[in-house]
Amino acid sequence: MTTRPDTALPLAATFLAFLSLVVLAALDQTVVSTVLPGIQRDLRGSSDIAWIFSAYLITSTVAVPLYGKLADQWGSKPALLAAASIFLAGSVLCGASSSAVELVLARGLQGAGGGAFMTLAMTSVARLFDPPLRFRLQGLLGAAFSLSTMAGPVLGGVLVQYGSWRWAFFFNVPAALLAIAVLNFTLPRTRPIQAGGMDYRGALLLTASLVCIIVGTSRNVAPGVGQAGCVLAGIALAAVFIRLQARAPNALLPLEPFRHPSYVVANVLSAASGIALFAVVVFMPLYFQSARMLTPTASGWHLMALTTGITLGSAAGGRFLTAAGRVRRLATTACGLIFVALAALAFALASHGAPVFALAACLAPLGAGLGILFPLVTVVAQRSVCPTMLGVATASPVMFRSVAGALGVSVLDAIFSGAMRHAGTTLPGAASGTAAFEDALSVVLWVVAGVALMAGLAAWRLPRQLIRLAPLRPGLNVAAGMEAQE
Repeated sequence: MTTRPDTALPLAATFLAFLSLVVLAALDQTVVSTVLPGIQRDLRGSSDIAWIFSAYLITSTVAVPLYGKLADQWGSKPALLAAASIFLAGSVLCGASSSAVELVLARGLQGAGGGAFMTLAMTSVARLFDPPLRFRLQGLLGAAFSLSTMAGPVLGGVLVQYGSWRWAFFFNVPAALLAIAVLNFTLPRTRPIQAGGMDYRGALLLTASLVCIIVGTSRNVAPGVGQAGCVLAGIALAAVFIRLQARAPNALLPLEPFRHPSYVVANVLSAASGIALFAVVVFMPLYFQSARMLTPTASGWHLMALTTGITLGSAAGGRFLTAAGRVRRLATTACGLIFVALAALAFALASHGAPVFALAACLAPLGAGLGILFPLVTVVAQRSVCPTMLGVATASPVMFRSVAGALGVSVLDAIFSGAMRHAGTTLPGAASGTAAFEDALSVVLWVVAGVALMAGLAAWRLPRQLIRLAPLRPGLNVAAGMEAQE
């Protein structure tokens, strides 16, 4: 039975602590983008500076399934407190770094804690709150993560302008300390719901596989044999990992849920949303500032259409799930919004000289579609498994979103660079360069629109209706949380 605090006040404080940790984790993914020049001037480590991004990305990605498994074995509270403490230590060490190498290592430690926040917060909400409120709160967590990802570069610019790049890391400290204190007193301790030990061999293989793939597709590795070797090694390790997971008694990423179509589709939709979100976060600010010569602040204001759409989409999606539970209709609507928005944006760019406000307007339905998907994939994944696998089920879509976003940006960057080289330019300085930039970005957006279209087709494999059930009994068939109405 789910454990709940006795009064509404501790429950509200607990959720606010979840929210603050998710915001911190999202901010630290992108806050570095506008403070890198200051870091490079102070630490003088140009060859290592690019790894400040990759170190956090790699460790935060591999942490997701590990903490999902720990949440099932330890309970959410000790796993969340451990992750928050690691993140806090990493933030302090980042701010106090005296060399680029120290900062890269500290960022890796920070990511090892921050990567767990979304998974553990979503898992805790599922165990603390009843379905009607649960869907809305999970939607708020998804919206907060997306909004904070977009706000990271703006916050970094403000901190550098009025202080030091070190405050991009030190600002985490008071919020993390407060969240740890609140969770220590208000988050109930639940008994472990999954017996057995940790699959350390699986954890090592998965970590090695993700590291090889992310490093191999990173800009930090020069194209050639080394880059291809990293990717191939990662794929080979992933194959070994999947083979061992099929036979492991306490698998880190159990394969049984993947036999259920709804669980597979939830992960596909999450991966597609990660590609779309990361593509816009990376390429649109670059376009606004490099091709349209807008300031970072002005660029941030134009991206507010996306963040507004995400907020409204998450709220509306959570309410629709609560009221009707029609997951198939909601998922296909979300993918349709994403496809239409990306197609409209690609057309506008290809026409050259479209007003900036018109481009920004296209971001609103894109954000609405993404906002709808964030709570939906979590609800579908959680309803597709028995309670003993709730942590793993919550972690899986988050991991697929992160990995797909990272790999997707690498592939899209290669497409963009190839289109720019084909046009005979690399920078949008002159008018012809700006036109080439817009054409290249239009190609990228059409590729992402194609991904959204395929995700919409996959969404037809979801059931029409999500039924409401009492807590599932351990060992219940994974299909028990869904009702297919053809």
